[in-house]
Amino acid sequence: MHHQELIPHLFRTEFRKITAVLTGRFGIGFLENAEDIASETFLTAFETWPYKGVPENPTAWLYTVAKNKASNILVRNEILQKKIFPELTKSGLEKIEIDIDLSEQNIADSQLQMLFAVCHPSISLEGQVGLSLRILCGFGIEEIADAFLTNRETINKRLYRAREKLREEKVRIELPGPKEIGNRLDAVLTTIYLLFSEGYFSESSDQVIKEELCLEAMRLNMQLINNELTNLPRVNALMALMCFQSSRFAARKDDHEEIILYKDQDESLWNRELIAQGAFFIKQASTGNQLSRYHIEAGIAFWHTVKADSLEKWESILQLYNRLLQLIYSPIAALNRSYAFSKVYGKARAIEEAESLALNDNRYYFLLLGELYKGMDDKIAEGHFRQAYNLSRSESERRAIQSHLDEFNSLSRAS
Repeated sequence: MHHQELIPHLFRTEFRKITAVLTGRFGIGFLENAEDIASETFLTAFETWPYKGVPENPTAWLYTVAKNKASNILVRNEILQKKIFPELTKSGLEKIEIDIDLSEQNIADSQLQMLFAVCHPSISLEGQVGLSLRILCGFGIEEIADAFLTNRETINKRLYRAREKLREEKVRIELPGPKEIGNRLDAVLTTIYLLFSEGYFSESSDQVIKEELCLEAMRLNMQLINNELTNLPRVNALMALMCFQSSRFAARKDDHEEIILYKDQDESLWNRELIAQGAFFIKQASTGNQLSRYHIEAGIAFWHTVKADSLEKWESILQLYNRLLQLIYSPIAALNRSYAFSKVYGKARAIEEAESLALNDNRYYFLLLGELYKGMDDKIAEGHFRQAYNLSRSESERRAIQSHLDEFNSLSRAS
């Protein structure tokens, strides 16, 4: 692989490993230094490899450079010296080799510990997701800004506040103890869930970014599954949910990034391997006596991988939504329930259910009402689609809604 392709690929996979290991070794106060060292390591590769050629073992080369840069910073930084090697003088420190373990096992352990640190309750949820993308997924600032539909300055401020909070709280890079891990795990799962949702429902125009957000969320979740302390039913349930959702990724939008409604999706584009993996993880999640939101949402996502438009399917989905709303209320879940309700009890009753939600600032609310009124009262349906169009924030979504409005215009001309 040519260095122009190899270095960006390695940045995505190795930046996070170097950052996690260095921060784990030297403490949370070293986090910004660790990010800088990882970035500078790749800058050195960009400057060196075009002239000297790609090393025989590129990853080992990166690790060696990162170790050397970390040692240099340590020698220059008296505070770090006293903290890590209080018994050594500066001259003695210059003569020793800093022990930085970049073995596969320590990398895995460091990343899992870092995941719990980043998801500390003192940090806002958006800060947790942002730091996860930067430190644990190796996303650049521009990529994070694109994912959140914002700018570099906003993301930099968000990350700065999150890092400062970690330092103020003196958060340790370690797995919580057995008594605390349950509560902290819920925060980690929430962050992973939001990270996945940010990709799956993203309005970003960059399809690659959206898919990578989902893949990174699944990768982080697998780290939890691979550790016996965190391989719990709700962790497997979240993995099942993400597998089922991801299986339909390719069928949800067309080549012009326009949304394809579930009923119109091409089943042949569904990823059967991911559906099978989802079934495996839902089986793993079926132990114990705790029912989490992820169990219920995984069940809903499973039924959406069954194409048949049967009453059994929609009754099952409706019952699952009823349980979900009892467990944790969400306006979007209530809205989605209204669609399942229409498949079981018909459009007229579903309209009553949907309108009772009164989500007048939500474009999906008007999209659903447009669909429900369509064929019953096309004038009202058209009005709802227009309101959805006005509330829409992406060009691709507006094009999709416009196709509905064009349909009404064709019908009115024909009559």
